[in-house]
Amino acid sequence: MSNNFDDEDAPPELIDISAMPADQTSLEEAPTARVPITLVTGYLGAGKTTLLNYILTEKHGKKIAVIMNEFGDSTDIEKQPMSVNKDGQEVTEWMEVGNGCICCSVKDSGVMAIESLMERQGTFDYILLETTGLADPGNIAPIFWMDEGLGSSIYLDGIVTLVDAKNIMRLLDEPAAEEKAEAHDKHHDHGSGPVLSMAHMQISHADVVILNKTDLVTVEELEAVRDRVTSINSVAKIHVTDHSRTPQIEGVLLDLHAYDHLADLDFSKKGHSHMDPAISTTAIVTPPIPADKVDCVDAWLRSVLWESTFPAPAKPITTEPHPDNFEIHRLKGILVLKDGTSRIIQAVRDVFEIRDAEPIEHDEERIQPLQCKIVLIGRGLGSSVEPWLESFESCVAGN
Repeated sequence: MSNNFDDEDAPPELIDISAMPADQTSLEEAPTARVPITLVTGYLGAGKTTLLNYILTEKHGKKIAVIMNEFGDSTDIEKQPMSVNKDGQEVTEWMEVGNGCICCSVKDSGVMAIESLMERQGTFDYILLETTGLADPGNIAPIFWMDEGLGSSIYLDGIVTLVDAKNIMRLLDEPAAEEKAEAHDKHHDHGSGPVLSMAHMQISHADVVILNKTDLVTVEELEAVRDRVTSINSVAKIHVTDHSRTPQIEGVLLDLHAYDHLADLDFSKKGHSHMDPAISTTAIVTPPIPADKVDCVDAWLRSVLWESTFPAPAKPITTEPHPDNFEIHRLKGILVLKDGTSRIIQAVRDVFEIRDAEPIEHDEERIQPLQCKIVLIGRGLGSSVEPWLESFESCVAGN
């Protein structure tokens, strides 16, 4: 295994605390800070491996652990790590690369790689996990909430999707058989409805979308791609690049804080777009709610995420009939409570959590009052936000 760590960057030697006096071991009892992880996804050929190699060679001041599915022939990393077989599954040994980063190649079980990685905790402060080109990020992201062991040591900072600007339209409109995606809920049969591709799934789950290979398209083609991506996921931040070289790393790939600062989202621009018939975005905006109604919101989320149905309304729905055959891929939001506190909602598929939010800073220049904001991205959400809004408000109004 090669070692490119500078002496001052080398991981500290382990100390046997069992031989230390009791008053000194107390310093070791403080809980270790959780490590952020970003999922990097995108279809085959979008430029994921090139992007990760770029990150490893840039000066960013972080010790990053990069988990790659497999190394391509074009990789700039010094050598491929030696693969070993463990309990019938292929894992790999870790190797150290530039900038104090560590990297590995893994097949089959990214979770196993992370578990192995966490045994080295303290030698890195960020994790990037590259998925395969055909991977559905909605199957991976919930692991970090459901696995108690992983959840106590790492947290999902966000999902980054690379998009090949030259080929994305074909992947969305005319996907080959292997490029198509199935509805994630077996009870949903969309029949001969709009085709759903894996590219749709990867964009719909993204917190950040990087439009790559933009040097291969015209200005008009790039604008059409941007509009299409926005119609699928209108709350993801979009960055434009070529050769997978982002103008900055912080806030684009690292330290995304995808679930923070939702109060600053301008939902007035997040309407219902029908440019893409397969997946759309809709946003619920409503006034602050009483603190004792958070449980009602929890019940509403269980109904729409677990059962894909609206709960029985506390009052009649007066708008058009609500959709009855939908599936939500991603949901995020902020609940502003009348007692001055707030809660963050984050969900991937049917896995969700409601947690305390950081205090919202007072902004004297804020024009709009603070409100509850929930954005939903998925399939079959209907042509209007009104049924969603009325259902949510009716549920909160119930006893």
